Amino acid sequence: MYLNFILSFLLTISALFNASKQFTWMADDEPTFKGGQKSLKSFIDNNLIYPEFSKDNCLQGTIQVSFKLNKEGRIYNSGIQKGFGIDLDIEALRIVRLTSGKWIMPANHDTLISLVLPVNFSLRDFKCEQRSKDEINAAINAYQARLGLNSAIFNFYDKKAQGIYDQVDEARIIALKSQLGYDEKFIDRLFKQAQRKLKQDDKEGACEDARMIRRLGSDKSRYLIDQNCK
Repeated sequence: MYLNFILSFLLTISALFNASKQFTWMADDEPTFKGGQKSLKSFIDNNLIYPEFSKDNCLQGTIQVSFKLNKEGRIYNSGIQKGFGIDLDIEALRIVRLTSGKWIMPANHDTLISLVLPVNFSLRDFKCEQRSKDEINAAINAYQARLGLNSAIFNFYDKKAQGIYDQVDEARIIALKSQLGYDEKFIDRLFKQAQRKLKQDDKEGACEDARMIRRLGSDKSRYLIDQNCK
C-alpha cells in the first residue's frame, strides 16, 4: 500500500504543497505546523489509518477539512468541507484534529478565519486501476446503505444490554453481522485500531471504536472502555 498525502492550507492567500514541492507561504501572518511542512507530512504519514472499507473497495480521493485555530494553536469548529460521505471523511477529520495544539500562531492571526487542509487518500498495488467508475459509485452507495444496517445492529445490542430482546431477532442480527463481515477477525482488527489510537493520544477515536465493538455484541473492549471512556 502506498499513501500519498497532498496537504495545503486554502486561505484567501493560499499555501501550496504537492508530492514534490515545499509549502510556499505567501503571507507572514499564517499559522505554521511546529517543525514545518516536513513535520506535518511526517505526522500525518505516521498517524493516518487508511479506513478498511475504503481500502477494500479502492475508494480514494481528496477530503477537505475546515477548521479554526485559537490563540494557543488548538483546533475548534472543525468539520468536513467537501467529502464523499464515507469513512475517508471520518479519518481525514480525525487526523486533522490530532494536530490540535501543534501549531505556531502569529500574534496577529485572526482566529475567526477558517483554514482548509485537504487530505488526499491514494492506494497503489491494490489493482484499483481495474475498478470502473460505476463500481466505485456502487461501493460508495453500499457504504451509505451499510450505515442503516449498522443502526439496526447497534439498536438491538443496546436493548439487549437493558435485558430487552427477542431470540428470533437475535438470530436475524447474527445473520446480518455475518453478511456485513462483522466476525471475530473484524472485532480483533477494530480493537487493535482502538489501541493504536490510544497510543496516538486520540482517546475520542479509540473510544468510538471500542463502543462500536460493544454495540456489535462483543465484550472484548470492556476493559478499554472502563479505563478510558468515562
